[in-house]
Amino acid sequence: MRFSPIAAAAAILLATPAFAQAPEMPGQPEAARVAAGTYKVDPHHTQAVWSVDHMGFSTLYGMFGEMSGTLTLDPANLSAAKLAIDIPISGLTVTSSDFATHLASADFFEVEKYPAGRFVSTSVVADGTKAKITGDLTLKGVTKPVVLEAELMGAGANPMSKAQTVGFTATSTIKRSDFNLGYAVPVVSDEVELKITAAFEREAD
Repeated sequence: MRFSPIAAAAAILLATPAFAQAPEMPGQPEAARVAAGTYKVDPHHTQAVWSVDHMGFSTLYGMFGEMSGTLTLDPANLSAAKLAIDIPISGLTVTSSDFATHLASADFFEVEKYPAGRFVSTSVVADGTKAKITGDLTLKGVTKPVVLEAELMGAGANPMSKAQTVGFTATSTIKRSDFNLGYAVPVVSDEVELKITAAFEREAD
C-alpha cells in the first residue's frame, strides 16, 4: 500500500472535531466558579513541600501531608475569608527513616511534646485569582506571622465526589530558627522555602 499524504491529511482533519469536543478539566482557575460556603481540607490532595540548602551540596526536601482544617469563603467578599489548617508532624515525609527520626527529636520538631503545627489566617487581600494570606503559624509551641502568596488553581464540581471543590497553590519563605528549629544553622540554611498545594471540598448544606 502506498502512503498517501492527501489521505493522511484528510484523516487528521476528520479526527480534529473529536479532540475539540473532549471534555474540559473539571477544575478551572476562574473566580466565577467558586461557590460560597465552608470547605474542609481534602487530606489526600493537600501537601506542603519545604526545602533547605544542605551545606551547599544539595537542596533537601520534605513534605507535610495528612492535614485537616477549614476554609470559609465567599467570592463576593474574599477579604472575609477564614483559613485554619492543622499540620500533624507525623505526616512528615523525608528521604530516609533515620532522617525522619532525627527530625522528630528535640533537635528539631520534638514530636512527643509538639505533635502538631497550625496555621490560622488573620487577613486576606485578594486580587483576581491571586491573594496574599497573612496568618499565624505555630510550630514547636512558637507562633509567628507568615504571609502566603496564594493563587487559585481550580474550582468546580468534583466529578467523583460531586462536592464543590477549590484548589490553591501558595508559596512562602520562613526562618526555621524563628520556631526553635535552628539546629545546624548556618551550615544548613535557616531560610525554608515552602510550596503548598491545597484542595478543599465544600461541606454539604
